Amino acid sequence: MSIAYKKLEEVCEILDSRRVPITAKDRKAGVYPYYGANGLQDYVAEYIFDDELVLLAEDGGNFGSKDRPIAYRVSGKCWVNNHAHVLKAKPIVNVDYLCYALMYYDTEGLVNGATRQKLTQAAMRQMVIPYRDKTEQEQIVDEISQVVRLIDKRKEELLLLDQLVKSRFVELFGDTPDKDKKMMVDICKIITDGTHQPPKFAATGIPFLFVSNIVTNEISYDAEKFISEETYAELIKRTPIAIGDILLSTVGSYGHPAVVKSNKPFCFQRHIAYLKPNADMVNSEYLHGAILSADVQRQIDARVKGIAQKTLNLSEIRKLRLPVPSMEQQKQFAAFVEQTDKSKYYSSMSYRSCQHAASNFRQEWMICQTSNS
Repeated sequence: MSIAYKKLEEVCEILDSRRVPITAKDRKAGVYPYYGANGLQDYVAEYIFDDELVLLAEDGGNFGSKDRPIAYRVSGKCWVNNHAHVLKAKPIVNVDYLCYALMYYDTEGLVNGATRQKLTQAAMRQMVIPYRDKTEQEQIVDEISQVVRLIDKRKEELLLLDQLVKSRFVELFGDTPDKDKKMMVDICKIITDGTHQPPKFAATGIPFLFVSNIVTNEISYDAEKFISEETYAELIKRTPIAIGDILLSTVGSYGHPAVVKSNKPFCFQRHIAYLKPNADMVNSEYLHGAILSADVQRQIDARVKGIAQKTLNLSEIRKLRLPVPSMEQQKQFAAFVEQTDKSKYYSSMSYRSCQHAASNFRQEWMICQTSNS
């Protein structure tokens, strides 16, 4: 069955002319969300929109990603900066249908820019979405939304399990006096970061990881970039990675640690710190929990530098202070984490299954990269 397609300007109003950027120093704190290319950035004292809208990244978006959307829904009073296109659905299209159609749109050939890709308004006007009657749109939205709700529920379960581990850490080690804590540099054999020079990428091969691959406190090997085995062999000489080592994000979603749990080879960018624990002093599960503890996270927040891009430097990581209890106590904590991880495994499997189902639905109903000529 053939599907009709309509250009964006046929199904929505483009409200970009009403956007107003505010620099961080000029923003007045308030209750209204301040949105950018990839979501919420701040809360401000005033608003410029009060509507049901879809925001589509203009520059700095997740263009080319298969699992990070380039569009999202907002509702009610808000402020939008000039890094996101502002779209208001016309009566002929359901606003959620519009959003689902744009979230994972293939923008190849539409975006430009070497370091920071941009989807100009002229290019955006060339985008098309599959057009159906409102009843069918609403049925599709209902089916996708049911799966999205399940995804949100599984995400909440994973967050609660992470919180349980944090609570257990506080219960066991939270009252350690500062004088009895040790600096990170004293309990790790190596503290360094990934390659500073962008390697030559290959179509397939060894995964090359970015900060986005570890922000869930686990390592995702679903890389979008790969390097050859020859390049990997050269890079790994600098940071030979082993099971039990820890990766720590240092920009954007800084402070997220992940423990290496397999021998699967990979390399990573310079915005990821690499910590090799001294096994005579700490085990990796304990160190992972310590980094996630409220006390260490507060230290991390106090040590980040920069305004536009928050960065946690290696020199500051080395100064972080944390308790180092007996190995017996650490093993007790690690055993608790292991049991919790079993629950997380099943929740994660369900979460990924729901994500796969949502992706299949979008592919089935939201194939937008087709000319309407």
